[in-house]
Amino acid sequence: MDSNLIYLLLFFVAQLHLPLHAEGDTRSLESVPDLEKSMYMIVDGYPCVRLLNLSGEIGCSNGKLSNDSKFAKNVVGVLIESWSESQMKLKGFSPVEKFPQAEFAPYRSINYEWNPIGSSIMWKSYNFPIFLLSQSGTMTLQEVASKNENNKKSYTADVAEFDLVMQTTKSGTHDSESCLKEGTCLPLGGYRGSVWSSLPPINVSSDQSKPVILTVASMDSASFFRDKSFGADSPISGLISLMAAVDALSHLDGLNDLSRQLVFLVFTGEAWGYLGSRRFLLELDLHSEFVKGIDSTLIEMVVEIGSVGKVFNEGVKTFFAHVAGVSSVANETLNALQQAKDSLKSENIMISTANSSNPGIPPSSLMSFLRKNSSTSGIVLEDFDATFANQFYHSHLDDLSNVNSSAIVAAASLVARTLYVLASDDKDLSTSALSAINVNASLVEALLGCLLNCDPGLSCELVKNYIAPRTNCPSNYVGVLLEEPSAAPYPGYVSDVSRFIWNFLADRTSISKENAASACPKDCRNEGEVCIGAELDGKGVCVISTTRYVPAYSTRLMVDETGIWKVMAVNSSDSMEDPVWTESNWDALGLRVYTVQNAAYDRLVLLGGLAVTLLAYLAILVSRAFIVKALKQD
Repeated sequence: MDSNLIYLLLFFVAQLHLPLHAEGDTRSLESVPDLEKSMYMIVDGYPCVRLLNLSGEIGCSNGKLSNDSKFAKNVVGVLIESWSESQMKLKGFSPVEKFPQAEFAPYRSINYEWNPIGSSIMWKSYNFPIFLLSQSGTMTLQEVASKNENNKKSYTADVAEFDLVMQTTKSGTHDSESCLKEGTCLPLGGYRGSVWSSLPPINVSSDQSKPVILTVASMDSASFFRDKSFGADSPISGLISLMAAVDALSHLDGLNDLSRQLVFLVFTGEAWGYLGSRRFLLELDLHSEFVKGIDSTLIEMVVEIGSVGKVFNEGVKTFFAHVAGVSSVANETLNALQQAKDSLKSENIMISTANSSNPGIPPSSLMSFLRKNSSTSGIVLEDFDATFANQFYHSHLDDLSNVNSSAIVAAASLVARTLYVLASDDKDLSTSALSAINVNASLVEALLGCLLNCDPGLSCELVKNYIAPRTNCPSNYVGVLLEEPSAAPYPGYVSDVSRFIWNFLADRTSISKENAASACPKDCRNEGEVCIGAELDGKGVCVISTTRYVPAYSTRLMVDETGIWKVMAVNSSDSMEDPVWTESNWDALGLRVYTVQNAAYDRLVLLGGLAVTLLAYLAILVSRAFIVKALKQD
């Protein structure tokens, strides 16, 4: 009886909310979920969430708005419209610092402005929700706002409700150490986040003596909004250049005869304290299984591909080489870059050494190597000289429209030919030999569509040749760790993008399929074999390839015997400060709209109801007296 009454009350309330929806959407209500759908309209958007480090917290959460009562009375949250023309309307927007992650710089000039447009608003704490609306969500709420404006005299209004409860705010844990102890947050990172691969494969059972040329790029970005971090120019243009360069080199013969070993490495977590590169260097020191086959003492040169998607200047693509250290191998690399440029026989591609007045290399993974060993030789290839060319660095606006595919193809061509010059150690290498190294422009276009778009996104044919993606929209946010990484973590913990990159590099750097098994069992049995396409039913192939995952998380974190993350004391051998970034736990993130009645109308209904009740009572009394009198007369 009671449950039936509650259901009828919910049905009645639902009918009051139905004006929010079009008449055509009205249908029979058969369950509580149906009632909720009729009462609430879910609005698509991207939330700003609460992040923490050892010093405090940044980002957004529901909570007390402000000590300013006037502000708190009038503002309960912020909704930001999203339009495709935003980039053209803005001269630039970057919510991070003018010198991103300056604390990791291997030099003292940390007041230098690599990112002049940086506002640092992303690094502040906001005790109210902020949502970036999708384009459909923007249109929906504009319609709702217009409806409210047109119905000012109406007794109903449509309102938005935020669902952004951060557990760290709720529990009062306001830094990483306290929230990890209380279990209200999780560390940023990836189980198998970073990926490395060698070309040709390394025989890990024998001693390696070849010097190593390490080519690196990054796969993660950041923005004010957690799930809107494409990072098209910074850093995905560099990642795509690396993948295209690997593809171009993989078609060459005689790779085993090269005098230097080529190793390609893609980091994740670099936007948050260089998690990937710093963890990789620690694993090298530990000689762990994750980096088996690489001897840190043999790394002769680090070539990093940074932002390379915006190099146009009056029709000329000019790349800048930011050099770390003065050494013979650094000079050799600069000469190889010039030789590669000359072999392209294009007046529209230029290579230039960065201005000597710069304080050093720009923000990059190479900084981690230099902080670890200041004598490391390295070069960072960028699309800028003294300041970022990307006006939307670490912004949700750094999307596909912010890069040029021909610039990425040019960068990949330069890198592929430069690496071949360095690895061959042939001073008289002919231009005709280099001209055989050609980047597949169609592959670059495909990668752009797969990694920087939601349509087709990760459902593109190239990705589905290797993995079964869990979502269409790629997310280049690093994510969180639920437990300490192991050699064989649950596959669901590894991101779609990481799994795709692993499979792609394993395929492109593998020994010819004729020397490998035709299909892989649960595990490839022969030494040096890995399984490509293991997620595809019956289509996996065992190949010989030295391709590995490396976890990416803070070097100061460990899981204790009770399964709780613990912050360890500073390692005296680690010269880099570790902020230990974490993300607050949350149950749900959402935004919905529903209809409420005007308070005055509610009071009027109440008074009307009381009046009707009183009149009914009086009517009953009068009727009763009349009936009693009539009965007595009878």
